[in-house]
Amino acid sequence: MKLSKNLIILFLFAIQISFAQSTGAIKGSVVNSEANALSNVNIEVKGLQIGDETNNRGEFSLKNIPEGNYTIQVSYVGYETQNLKVNVQPGTTTKIPSIILIGKQEQLGTVVLRGNGNGNKFTRNTSVSVAKMPLKKIENPQVYNNITAELLQEQVITNFDDAIKNASGLTKLWESTGRGNDGAGYFSLRGFPVQPTLVNGLPALTNGSPDPANMENIEVIKGPSGTLYGSSLVSYGGLINITTKKPYNYFGGNISYTLGSFGLNRVTADVNTPLDETGDVALRINTAYHTENSFQDAGFNKSLFVAPSLSYKVNDKLSFFVNTEFYDSESTNPLMLFVDRGAPLTATNLEELGYNNENSYTSNDLTVENPTFSLQAQMNYELSDQWTSQTAVSTGSAKALGNYSYLYETTRFKQNREEVPGEVTNLDEGLIFSRYISNQNSTTLSTDIQQNFIGDFEIAGMRNRTVVGLDYFNRRVIDNNTGYIKNGDVYIGNASLQNVNESVFGIYEPANYITDNDSGILSKEATAGLLENVNRNNNIAEEDIYSAYISNVLNFTPQLALMTSLRLDQFETETNSQTALSPKFGVVYQPILDKVALFANYMDGFSNVGPRQVDNLETGESRTLVFDPERAKQFEVGTKFNLLNNHLSATLSYYDIQVSNIVMQDAENPFNLVQDGEQYSRGFEASVTASPIEGLNLIAGFSHNDSELTESDQVDFLGRRPESAGPETLANFWASYRFTQGNLEGFGLGFGGNYASENMIFNRQTAGVFTLPSYTILNASLFYNVDKFGINLKLNNLTNEEYYTGWSTINPQRPRNFAASLTYNF
Repeated sequence: MKLSKNLIILFLFAIQISFAQSTGAIKGSVVNSEANALSNVNIEVKGLQIGDETNNRGEFSLKNIPEGNYTIQVSYVGYETQNLKVNVQPGTTTKIPSIILIGKQEQLGTVVLRGNGNGNKFTRNTSVSVAKMPLKKIENPQVYNNITAELLQEQVITNFDDAIKNASGLTKLWESTGRGNDGAGYFSLRGFPVQPTLVNGLPALTNGSPDPANMENIEVIKGPSGTLYGSSLVSYGGLINITTKKPYNYFGGNISYTLGSFGLNRVTADVNTPLDETGDVALRINTAYHTENSFQDAGFNKSLFVAPSLSYKVNDKLSFFVNTEFYDSESTNPLMLFVDRGAPLTATNLEELGYNNENSYTSNDLTVENPTFSLQAQMNYELSDQWTSQTAVSTGSAKALGNYSYLYETTRFKQNREEVPGEVTNLDEGLIFSRYISNQNSTTLSTDIQQNFIGDFEIAGMRNRTVVGLDYFNRRVIDNNTGYIKNGDVYIGNASLQNVNESVFGIYEPANYITDNDSGILSKEATAGLLENVNRNNNIAEEDIYSAYISNVLNFTPQLALMTSLRLDQFETETNSQTALSPKFGVVYQPILDKVALFANYMDGFSNVGPRQVDNLETGESRTLVFDPERAKQFEVGTKFNLLNNHLSATLSYYDIQVSNIVMQDAENPFNLVQDGEQYSRGFEASVTASPIEGLNLIAGFSHNDSELTESDQVDFLGRRPESAGPETLANFWASYRFTQGNLEGFGLGFGGNYASENMIFNRQTAGVFTLPSYTILNASLFYNVDKFGINLKLNNLTNEEYYTGWSTINPQRPRNFAASLTYNF
């Protein structure tokens, strides 16, 4: 087979470049004065572009060091920096006994641990998942943002949507609906919709919203990333990858309780314990129980999350890591008003709509459950000083069980219309939204197997860092949902409905939740009766994707590096087979080594559009359409800074994304699809994290995006900004200061927020434009943290601004709300 030949060629190439070099290596570990391992400690070989950070066992490894005598610098915030003399011999590994770091205040009898070892607790300087190999942020030609666990704790984050507000250029489009197959929230990134689908670089699908309890870091990776991640789980704008908390080799953890507005009650626990005397086997369990009501007149969410993880270091070469997550939630649907897509809009903004955001138009009886299970297992084996084998397996199950409903605009009324017997005559301008409901019974099963060979070696005196991998991904969607049935109507407008003939029009006061059978309540039993005779789907959709990829970072000099990458994907479904190649190129030049970098990248992404069955409205016949893959190409240039001894990090970039072969809805037949669209999305992004003085931490981001559909026979969208692009301009900011000495030591405060410009959630030539207004949301916090206890108070939406998100929908967001968290550390 053609695929097999390509895979063989890739691995032959990998074998050819994996020869021994005349260099040596250094290994060691770092602990504090109490013999506890320290993670994220900076290890640097002075005079060389070689460094590392200690892992959660305090271990580090420095490879491909030329023969000679060197100085190793060991630095960690809150500890005295150490410099050690080391001799390196070719073909050997120099092992350093445990390095003991002394706290800067230990002379006073107190050990102080602060920061995460990189000078700023709001960022991570190195990632092993973004490039699928260990690579510093300043060395990577791709742009990405970090949202760290320390930031989530300080902001009293209790849900994923609030966590993601800390990334530049990312905004929520669509609340998590809980419905089958795509019930997770949608976010706009560089003008394209994206969902959270990856955990530790592996598939982890959900129909709900990920719980933040087990998140160590959220990586928002920008641009088409098909070369390293394929196309099934990412978008042209980028991807969202969650890295989880890992076990460590001593006993510790915390318990936290959070209460707040709208009935918020949340209990979390993080417990880590070694399972043997040496700490080579360790277990860590993160768990959360969450209940919260809606800010509207009805609605709630409750969930239980449990995430056990296990690490096992067999010896210096072999180690295992297993992460499992069990999540079960029950919630009502968030309110989403779908505007009519088939006729000119009556209301084009919120003022004309006349919607009261306190109304949910649902009841607590109509809920959907989202049981989710995910298991990941990883084996790392050090083949030599230059090569490591990484084998990873993941499997998951995401379900949607229960009732999903939405409101769709169906009828318009005008003031002073001619009176007709039996019709409504006393309404001001307004809209009727019909409620449609379906009983969900959907399961999405996924399996992924990856084999990576990660190398760090020299050729002709030039350093190469390489990953060569195979990836198999299978997704199976079992759809037993019912069809949708109408379940009552709701009037939204400014009219008084006291004299409306309800029996004729089915128009009801917002406070009355009723069904078509006039039961008087929107109950689970009444809804089950409505759906009793509605046909259920009996569909199974399955896809298999076989992939091979290679990526290499070549350092011509310590300052100049070139990244070249290539991926081959073979898509297989029951009715379709496609092959796609995805290249990637990047260059980084550091005029000031490890401090200032100039970069450029060319990235390729694609989307395998599966066969679609469409209906002919005139003949009633159905046919299956087969499409070519959609293609996205990005060119980006920018600069990265890492100054003031890692206390100031910044990225500024300009990108241009061109997408071709876009599959679109046929304007003349909404039940037909055509592949004739081309779109650009270009813009500027900036992100900054800083810790200019001890105790002060800052994070800020700004983005401006310009998107347009430039070519298509579908004139309804031609020349317009896509509805999925979100607001053109976004900004985020957070600053916190913690007193580090004196009577106020341990106290701190924070302040920040988000800005979004106007958002055209509906933008079509025939129907018109519906625009959501811009908004600025401000938040503040007050906290007190000592060794064993922490108290965090947070007030969100200080000015109580009424604001909305949407994607051809209108989705109200929370008003002013308060949360208080109490944490005990052990």
